[in-house]
Amino acid sequence: MRITPLAFASVALAARPFLNEPDTGIDGQLGEFAANKTLPPLKALAGLPDFDWAARGYMNRSDYTYYRNGAAGEWSYRNNLEVFQRFRVRPRVLKDITNIESSLPTTILGYNFSAPFFISPCARAGYAHPDGELGLVKGAGQADILYMASLYSNKKMGDIYAARQNSSQVLFQQVYLDDPSDNATRKLFQDIEKVGAKAIILTVDSPGDGIRHRAARDGKGSANTGYSYFTWEYFQKIQGFTTLPIVPKGIQTVEDAREAVKLGVKAIFLSNHGGRQLDTSPSALEVALEIYNEAPEIFKQVEVYADGGVRYGVDALKLLALGVRAVGLGRPFMYANVYGYEGVARAAAMMKYELANDAANLGVGDLKTIGPEYVNWKSVNQWFS
Repeated sequence: MRITPLAFASVALAARPFLNEPDTGIDGQLGEFAANKTLPPLKALAGLPDFDWAARGYMNRSDYTYYRNGAAGEWSYRNNLEVFQRFRVRPRVLKDITNIESSLPTTILGYNFSAPFFISPCARAGYAHPDGELGLVKGAGQADILYMASLYSNKKMGDIYAARQNSSQVLFQQVYLDDPSDNATRKLFQDIEKVGAKAIILTVDSPGDGIRHRAARDGKGSANTGYSYFTWEYFQKIQGFTTLPIVPKGIQTVEDAREAVKLGVKAIFLSNHGGRQLDTSPSALEVALEIYNEAPEIFKQVEVYADGGVRYGVDALKLLALGVRAVGLGRPFMYANVYGYEGVARAAAMMKYELANDAANLGVGDLKTIGPEYVNWKSVNQWFS
């Protein structure tokens, strides 16, 4: 099965009805909380976009801007959110879906988790809550999902890993390589091994500083600045610096996916840095489609992860349908962290509920059997004109 080549048309700006989340009545019901810069009750939130709304009304502008901002004109940020609605699902009816919830658990690099989604690495969790990354660790532990901790965290790496809910909770560690010294890289990897991380997520999509106009107005620039020195040749070299698998995060073309596979990686991570790095870079869904069209064997050769713009269960289903093993969410969990670990756990529960029910309504009785035939990829559809 070959999917029609991509030709994503833009929704006319004048017709775009919202920027961050659709109007589902939250302002009318909970607007007083935003007006008073207070958080609405956690139980009053109905979905992941509500956490964005709550955080925007509660956090100070500069801190919220650090999470929310995108590169340049933020076209990639918007595309990440809007690309999912351009493809219609193909629901099958009269299917036995009674065991759909029991099919949510998955493995990621051999480790067991309760659902095929995870908390993507995001810097500076302390902007949302004093507990910072500790809320993400605890919330992930309660939900039994994976948390990929950021190198640029407000809490120390050792404290983050010490906050795990039990000895079996698995965390992966995201890194940048800022120091061109082999010794510095070896030391960083040794520190990661020592705290108990099970994999290294190496961000590769940030060779230069992201041009972020919105963030610049509030003095909230990139956590990582300067030009990168490392290449695929250096990537191959550093794989010998650690016993942990190194997963390149920020794959945006089929060519780079092939290059990573050629170097023997166990997994690749499709991402455009949340639309924060290079404007007009493709969404993870577009990259997954490109790989499916041109090198579908990659989904069998390595595990494929993807993040960017996922806000609903059906968004994740479209990525899983192409062969993605697990889907990452970054901003939604950072916004949920304004409530501390309880918000993080609540957001995870919402996503599980939506995944199970959207899969059921799609006619998928076992999430592990979902395939591209459940989505109409053949034409570019627009809700608005």
